[in-house]
Amino acid sequence: MEQNLFEPIYREIFPFWNEISESDRELICRNSFAVNYHNGANIHSGEECSGVIFVRSGSLRLYMMSEDGKDITLYRLHSGDMCMLSASCVLRTITFDVFIDAEEDSECYVVSGSVFAELSSRNPQIRIFALETAVSRFSDVMWVMQQILFMSMDKRLAIFLLDESSRTGSDAITLTHEQIARYIGSAREVVSRMLKYFASEGIVEVSRKGVKIIDKNRLRKLTL
Repeated sequence: MEQNLFEPIYREIFPFWNEISESDRELICRNSFAVNYHNGANIHSGEECSGVIFVRSGSLRLYMMSEDGKDITLYRLHSGDMCMLSASCVLRTITFDVFIDAEEDSECYVVSGSVFAELSSRNPQIRIFALETAVSRFSDVMWVMQQILFMSMDKRLAIFLLDESSRTGSDAITLTHEQIARYIGSAREVVSRMLKYFASEGIVEVSRKGVKIIDKNRLRKLTL
């Protein structure tokens, strides 16, 4: 049953799939499970080895948290994305704590972290894949840090709105001010104040449903 459910997907997403033995492929499938996370559910906390997560549908948020409870969004995962930072037992050089929450109802496939670690120790193809997947996400993390440290608030907000519009294919951003603030590492009051300014300039419309981009060209100019 597990082989029939997971193998067609894994054959597509794991470049090493045809390079490992049949017994190793079966082991991965036997130690995989499909799970549905409700909006707001915490999936991974700190250094625990939750496993390798593949997002079938929905959205997950990865973030770091300070001792006083403030958090910074590192990046978000959507359909087709994979997370290696949730498997600390695979990547032992990752020494910082990350947290993962479901941002909407999400369906995921999870591969046991201990099994994936065991297989990566004897299959260099799997180990290389794990490292490359993790490294590819560090560029996202560095981009977040660059924005927080060096960019003005209006530029950060404009970049986020344009990116979200591109991702969803819509000029209507159905997120609360609190969610936007969480994603860009700011305070809700600051986001609300900046959106009010954008609205006064005719760049966006703000309503209870979210934010609608009215003048995309002017919004793009703010990112330059």
